[in-house]
Amino acid sequence: MSKKVAMLQPNYIPWKGVFDLIDRVDVFVFYDDVQYTKKDWRNRNKIKTKDGDIWLTVPVETKNKREQLICEAQISQISNWQSDHYKTIRSNYRKAPYFQDYEYLLEEIYVNHQWTGISELGIFSTMLLAEALTIDVEWHKSSDLSVQGGKEGDKVVKICQMLGCDHFINGPSSRQFMDEELFRKNNIILEYMVYEYEEYKQLHEPFSHNVSVLDVLFNCGQNARNYVCKGV
Repeated sequence: MSKKVAMLQPNYIPWKGVFDLIDRVDVFVFYDDVQYTKKDWRNRNKIKTKDGDIWLTVPVETKNKREQLICEAQISQISNWQSDHYKTIRSNYRKAPYFQDYEYLLEEIYVNHQWTGISELGIFSTMLLAEALTIDVEWHKSSDLSVQGGKEGDKVVKICQMLGCDHFINGPSSRQFMDEELFRKNNIILEYMVYEYEEYKQLHEPFSHNVSVLDVLFNCGQNARNYVCKGV
């Protein structure tokens, strides 16, 4: 029987597509030992407000650290961003029908922990939100696996082999640079996600798909999974 795996850099309070991807696999790897990229999903995401989508950005120390890995990137402590993000999310979703049912997620992310590494924050929030969506998967961090590789595809293939996986699911934007022949040679099925989702009732129009999965949970409650997980 095929064993499916996906790998993705840790993201901050990710959008629903990330959880759809995770739900389709047996094993999920947080790809955290690759270069940290600024102005990316590693440290920011969007939420819905009455004035449109807005960014929530975690401040990360990047000065003179161009080559740092995601697992090495540290959160700047010059601002009280945790309190700011908590208050912003709460003020914009407190009238959502299922906000009280999932307010504990905000408490866990922003109140009960003090974050120093952006990777740890992304991993924790992703696993917590996956649990809220009743997604059960085997978790790994690539930094724990200590796999080396020349080209990007080499490392991914080696991780697949180490974890006993023969079916790799990746995001659609990766198609342009994936070495598909490398996967064929190693008898690994390569599949790409197709992100297509139904709309649901949000607090404010027009509808936006490209916001944190928190939006689905607060608006749809236990039915959120039906709007997120489309795998078979």
